[in-house]
Amino acid sequence: MRRKYRISGLTSQATRELSFPVDDRGTVKTVVQYFLETYGFNIQHTTLPCLQVGNQQRPNYLPMEVCKIVEGQRYSKRLNEKQITALLKVTCQRPQEREKDILQTVHHNAYYEDPYAQEFGIKIDEQLASVEARVLPPPRYHDSGREKDVLPRVGQWNMMNKKMVNGGRVSHWACINFSRNVQDNAAKVFCHELAIMCQISGMNFAPEPVLPVLSARPEHVERALKARYHDAMNASKPPGKELDLLIVILPDNNGSLYGDLKRICETELGLVSQCCLTKHVFKMSKQYLANVALKINVKVGGRNTVLVDALARRIRLVTDRPTIIFGADVTHPHPGEDSSPSIAAVVASQDWPEITKYAGLVSAQAHRQELIQDLFKVWQDPQRGTVTGGMIKELLISFKRATGQKPQRIIFYRDGVSEGQFYQVLLFELDAIRKACASLEPNYQPPVTFVVVQKRHHTRLFANNHNDQRTVDRSGNILPGTVVDSKICHPTEFDFYLCSHAGIQGTSRPAHYHVLWDENKFTADELQTLTNNLCYTYARCTRSVSIVPPAYYAHLAAFRARFYMEPDTSDSGSVASGARGGPPQGGPRSSTRFGNVAVRPLPALKENVKRVMFYC
Repeated sequence: MRRKYRISGLTSQATRELSFPVDDRGTVKTVVQYFLETYGFNIQHTTLPCLQVGNQQRPNYLPMEVCKIVEGQRYSKRLNEKQITALLKVTCQRPQEREKDILQTVHHNAYYEDPYAQEFGIKIDEQLASVEARVLPPPRYHDSGREKDVLPRVGQWNMMNKKMVNGGRVSHWACINFSRNVQDNAAKVFCHELAIMCQISGMNFAPEPVLPVLSARPEHVERALKARYHDAMNASKPPGKELDLLIVILPDNNGSLYGDLKRICETELGLVSQCCLTKHVFKMSKQYLANVALKINVKVGGRNTVLVDALARRIRLVTDRPTIIFGADVTHPHPGEDSSPSIAAVVASQDWPEITKYAGLVSAQAHRQELIQDLFKVWQDPQRGTVTGGMIKELLISFKRATGQKPQRIIFYRDGVSEGQFYQVLLFELDAIRKACASLEPNYQPPVTFVVVQKRHHTRLFANNHNDQRTVDRSGNILPGTVVDSKICHPTEFDFYLCSHAGIQGTSRPAHYHVLWDENKFTADELQTLTNNLCYTYARCTRSVSIVPPAYYAHLAAFRARFYMEPDTSDSGSVASGARGGPPQGGPRSSTRFGNVAVRPLPALKENVKRVMFYC
């Protein structure tokens, strides 16, 4: 007798210890006894657990040795690092190889003979579509080096021996070492070299920590962080001065340590931290230290580079009057996590006209809810009456505080929206932006441009001639700045494909930008150029990136916020809207309901963390 079952898990007990009621009178039999009496099967491996195919109310146990796994099943849960690396090796193809494979597959499938295609009048060409493209020039950027203005080459540049345009200040810092493989002296040398690199790069960085390097065990992370935080405050001059930065050395395989550390630092202590893996401590390459310095600088409020056109006020519809650029994203739980909340993040530029610093806010919302619920909120306060808030309002206030001016123009880049959700997302989120503006001032309605950014699609762009060095980079991919806005785009709507990055391995995937709303009246050239130029302002590396940085930063912030969920809710509980400064509907720290699901707020970010790019 063969039956198919869906396995829900493994039993915590061995097969020989399991028993269950067999009738309504409460007669109990062991699994071993039942299989012997019912099927004449003597279970051999009684020390192994059983497969659980029932539920908690009606458990159903199957011994492993009587089961076979059905072949060809798709694994839908998250892969580990080894599996991801192996998968990338198999799927990573150079453009020329991928183009050849596509053509061979189309030819092999013989769509011209397909009866269903013929019935619907569908004709599929066996050749790739030829489209017109143009390559946008890279923007010049400004730093504090001897050259001052630098022109990137093929989507990248080098910051070695150059200085950041605005170096941050780190007067008080400390280091905790959680790696058993790194001795105290090695950790001290690493911190010294990193401090020197930060100084060379243009930061005002104290050469020595407030306290000697502390070695601690990963399981004591909370105790170690809080003790070092208070010890450092007492040791600083003047006493009570908070740490500007905490450097943390982690084991290469650190499990939940990284997430616990970020949660404690950013929501409990108000500490900006920089984590470094053990393997990098031992290698200690100059390039690695320079890259870490870039991240540290923006985390403490500095700027790495600025576009020359931004400083010269030459970016039309951006630098002529105060403009705020938003990035927004929602990340959902991995498949298999059926009740974990989704995390929304919104970042917004806090400097003008430079547009390089982005403050970020996060909130949790109902499981797989794509509309960002916390953009605008209204709730009743016992003392103040009706109160308005939300992420948009808070970031608009933050912009005014940082620049001294209120934004007169809004550009909103929204990541992670499928075409079927365009109308719904635009309607809901544009309305939230309008209400947030009106809550600040009755007639305050700056014009809005709402752009959706898509990276998860199957469109690839190949050069006509793979051997023409004028149209391809060293990896064989199309040049950074390549834009296509005809033939494969919508015939009447405003959308375009932009490959803003240089390929490293595999075939580059262009980002697909859809302009859903445009009150600023950008021309195609203006918005494409602005988007491409912004891709050169990403803080974490000296390369242009594949999607516009505000959307990229929002993704990073949302990913970071998943670590803030309490351990008992991050796997199975429903938690969360409104973690930031502004409380959700119903008042501070209360649960919010979406549908029938109660969502508990995330722990709020500390004020000094919210002001900087903590997610980098």
